[in-house]
Amino acid sequence: MSRVQLALRVADLEGSIAFYSKLFGVEPAKRRPGYANFAVAEPPLKLVLLEGEEGEPTRMDHLGVEVEDSAQVAAAAERLKRAGLATFEENDTTCCYALQDKVWVHGPGSEPWEVYVVKADAGTLAKEPGSACCDG
Repeated sequence: MSRVQLALRVADLEGSIAFYSKLFGVEPAKRRPGYANFAVAEPPLKLVLLEGEEGEPTRMDHLGVEVEDSAQVAAAAERLKRAGLATFEENDTTCCYALQDKVWVHGPGSEPWEVYVVKADAGTLAKEPGSACCDG
């Protein structure tokens, strides 16, 4: 099953977790320092909350499509390239406390989109050097 991902950078992580838990009727699937994500079944959504600066308004960090396996990421990368879009591929990269394969593109308003698969849990939020992870 694929689902759309919305990653928000929020000033009040705990308040945002409380709000989105009530809005979607689910608790976070993963919580780590400065990070939470929700796996919402209906509507199919991966909501990612990234802790931002105190007092800063909530903003979109990036958008994505979570897919089931690396073959789907590779197929998306090829399809996007054939469509003439500039892509940036990352394989076996650590982002958002997960080991992932992904391909990035930017929309007409410079909004970052990723097509990605989570391969395993990871111990860090921080991106690897040169990674586009969470740069929104």
